[in-house]
Amino acid sequence: MLITEVNLFHVRMPLLEPWVTAYGSQDSIESLFVNLKCDGIDGWGECAPSPLPLYNAEYTKGAFGVAHDILSPQIIGKFVSSSDQLQTIFSEFKGHEFARSAFDSAWWDAYALKLGKPLWSLIGGINQTVCVGADIPVLSSTAALLERIGQAIDQGFSRVKLKFNQSCSVKMIEQARNRFPDLAMHIDCNSGFTLNDVEMFRNLDQLDLKMIEQPLGYDDLIDHAELQKELRTPICLDESITSVNRAAKAIKIGACRWVNIKTSRVGGLTNALAIHDLCMDKGVPIWVGGMLESAVGQGPSLALATKGNVGYPCDIFPSNRFFEEDFSTPEISLSGEGEITAPSRPGSGFAPKMNFLKKYSVESAKVTKSRE
Repeated sequence: MLITEVNLFHVRMPLLEPWVTAYGSQDSIESLFVNLKCDGIDGWGECAPSPLPLYNAEYTKGAFGVAHDILSPQIIGKFVSSSDQLQTIFSEFKGHEFARSAFDSAWWDAYALKLGKPLWSLIGGINQTVCVGADIPVLSSTAALLERIGQAIDQGFSRVKLKFNQSCSVKMIEQARNRFPDLAMHIDCNSGFTLNDVEMFRNLDQLDLKMIEQPLGYDDLIDHAELQKELRTPICLDESITSVNRAAKAIKIGACRWVNIKTSRVGGLTNALAIHDLCMDKGVPIWVGGMLESAVGQGPSLALATKGNVGYPCDIFPSNRFFEEDFSTPEISLSGEGEITAPSRPGSGFAPKMNFLKKYSVESAKVTKSRE
């Protein structure tokens, strides 16, 4: 496909409620939307790193700059016949997986549109309808936590993920387990602890959690392997898995028994598929996460969640969970209790509302020729 134009939008999207994790509190999500025009087709991608470099080293304004100054000029006027070729073009540059992922997603969207195939089917998905779970932010009291878990169950979700930071207590999680003894439940620490907290993790180990997600440093593998030796509860790595190579090393040293794949964190759907296949080959199950993106950003994640090695309800959210109105059309909605069905439409199945992009844009740019 000949790429003739790239359009970039840095937008700030208000959330329905503050999202509180180990990284702090956010009342909005900042995203980078990438539009590739190729062969008369508009492909769309989105990434949503943190507004500040908290989740990892990337942040949205920086991703916009990289997309505009470095990545876009590399592909303007070029025939890009495969996503592997796109990754190769970008490979000389270090890092910036989020920014790369938005281009990768846009390429896949355009390619699937050109072929007239739904993205999930094109990549070999086998389950068009996927199981999804409910995520609950850090809350100020056990009573509030128990109420939110009960609401999630009433809405038909079969598992909940509880954000867990230094302000939380094992007692809160213990009370949640006692109230809901049969519920699939895990905690997400977002890199908030160290090996000095091993005794706390031993106490959590008694609560029949499905996993403990990213308990230690965002770029760590070795300490996670040490912690996993101490626990029966599986460790799931999220932030630490940024590439196929990192996933292979984590599995080799026993740093995790689950892998959470976020397409944006690993540089796009192309790399996410490779990590999925590696984990399947090694007998390590995966599940799919997200960064509170709009439906455009969640589209590739939803497609990935239809693959065969997905073994746990995924973090793919109905649009009304976080936004009064999604930036994208159509919105994502539940197709059943705790289920979302991937679109049968060609492409990823989602595109942004242009009036929303213009209304909420912090900055935007068009790139139509490469820099010599």
